[in-house]
Amino acid sequence: MKTQSLSRVLTPIFKPNVNPNTASQTAWAILRVVVGLMMIHNGLDKLGNIESFAQAYVAYIGLPFPIFFSYVAAYTELIGAPLVALGLFTRPAALGLFFTMLVAMYHHIKVAGFSIAYLELSAIYATCFLFFLINGAGLFSTDALIVNWLDTNALTKKAKQIMLLEKSYQSTSSVDEVVTK
Repeated sequence: MKTQSLSRVLTPIFKPNVNPNTASQTAWAILRVVVGLMMIHNGLDKLGNIESFAQAYVAYIGLPFPIFFSYVAAYTELIGAPLVALGLFTRPAALGLFFTMLVAMYHHIKVAGFSIAYLELSAIYATCFLFFLINGAGLFSTDALIVNWLDTNALTKKAKQIMLLEKSYQSTSSVDEVVTK
């Protein structure tokens, strides 16, 4: 009984919205890995001179406890970004990174107004993390492996059904092409 209730709680956290098309899932995984790996250096940069970052960014926008929030931002990026890249706890990691990017966007707006040059990178990151927050990590992820382990029927069965439908559609399309020629 405890296993079923634990599975009921954890499955929605790990389970991706799935489209088992191999090409789309591969692109999804590549995006996740690239965005996750590229974000890591931001956390390292913050830790390189935390006091300077706290003054220039966090205190500037008026947040209390600038050193504390600087560490929160740095460790969110240092821990959350590799988790996104691995596809492990992707939704919680993406949530933290999404909010970090929203704060970065607010800082850029406060400094330079709605200047695309300042906003573009944090807006792109925010959008990517929002995507992973909503959709999960995809089929080629650690989260998907965990879902398969927790709930052996749901994800696998649905993915196989969709793949069979896709194959039957493709064979129907091939037959239609032959008939129309």
